[in-house]
Amino acid sequence: MGSQTTQVSDLEEPPVSDAVPRSSFKRVLTGSMAGAVLEWYDFAIYGILAATVLGPLFFPGDSGVAKLLLALATQGLGFVARPLGGIVFGHLGDKYGRKPMLVTTFILLGTATAAIGLLPTYEQVGIWATVGLVVLRMIQGFALGGEFGAAVLLVSEYGEPKRRGFWASWPQAGAPMGTVLATVVVSILVFAVPDEAFDQWGWRIAFLFAIPLLAIGFWVRRGVEESPVFKAAQEQAAQAPQEERSSIVEALSRPSVVLIGLGMRIGENIAFYIYTIFVIAYATTYFDFARGDVIMAVTFASVFQFVGMIGGGAWSDRVGRRIAMLVPAVVLMIWAPVFFWLVQLESLPMLWLGVCVGALFHGMLAGPEAAWITELFPTRYRYAGSSLVFQGSSILAGAPAPFIAIWLIENHGVGMVVGYLVITMSITVIALLASRETKGVDLDKVE
Repeated sequence: MGSQTTQVSDLEEPPVSDAVPRSSFKRVLTGSMAGAVLEWYDFAIYGILAATVLGPLFFPGDSGVAKLLLALATQGLGFVARPLGGIVFGHLGDKYGRKPMLVTTFILLGTATAAIGLLPTYEQVGIWATVGLVVLRMIQGFALGGEFGAAVLLVSEYGEPKRRGFWASWPQAGAPMGTVLATVVVSILVFAVPDEAFDQWGWRIAFLFAIPLLAIGFWVRRGVEESPVFKAAQEQAAQAPQEERSSIVEALSRPSVVLIGLGMRIGENIAFYIYTIFVIAYATTYFDFARGDVIMAVTFASVFQFVGMIGGGAWSDRVGRRIAMLVPAVVLMIWAPVFFWLVQLESLPMLWLGVCVGALFHGMLAGPEAAWITELFPTRYRYAGSSLVFQGSSILAGAPAPFIAIWLIENHGVGMVVGYLVITMSITVIALLASRETKGVDLDKVE
């Protein structure tokens, strides 16, 4: 960006370019956060209910574990569509702008989530219920593939370089905020609705809650202005026209950068789903923990995760992205065996401790990565490159993580799950060591 002289220290007056009104940045930040919260609310709601309700309602069979695995596998199908959404919206976002993608993906995501709440069950319409659930999960994943890139890029391209890690961590922190909202909604429903009624119709309310979130978020996002960095790049391209190439092709023409980003995301992504989604199925299926107790633990842990993300992003503005991410990555490798030992004690306070510490350090790892990935790519293919990294890692790591973890426990014991976490986090550490420091770079000049 151009010269930046405005410096403040709080959320009331965010630092932006002199050419951009503070009110514009505030709306960008609010709109990005609204989408991030909705998208992760959608995915968290499915993950929570897949582990408790959706398996019996949408998948036939007698085995409880088999139904659980099928429900989690369907959750994974949403991730399969994410890279496709990243490719499509990444190309369109680099060509037509970040704002149109911000609105389009948001509408698709919220509509698909609400539609899940209206689906008939397998008992009512047979296999068509399963097909409908799969299709809606794919639509969710396709929209999410483009949503996150737009949200992070707009905030990153508006905010000043000196505090980009902090500001970019806010849409990243939509994940724990969405998880908190999802678990609070489910917890209220579990408390207010009898078990039998919850399994029959109460779960639908959690999905239909996406409708008011969609309405509020759409109103905020409709008024968001286009990224000044993107506008400047478009003006420059108009003055010196070149042969037009797909931004996806351009991003893939430098595979080393994409591979480093993917490598870093693998361990972080798997850790997120182990500590927020898999733990619910693990603790309630294999140990004598009540569903509501585990959900409450995950809710509280998400607050720690949120704090870790914001704190990690701010810390990366001081010490650099690599150090700020290497420290929590190493801690998470050490914490993996401790976490499972604490769960096996079958003590609720120990479960809370294990989940909260894991969530805190995962947040510290994930917070700076939004700015770091944004800073890896030039403006002309930043949306495409960032989406390839964010969503490509999701299908490689996040999608199969709960499924693999349960399969490993069923066939080889918990020690293999610990190894799974440690090995994948080692890949993250190696990728960070191989990366370049990007703190404070001028996004107009990244090549």
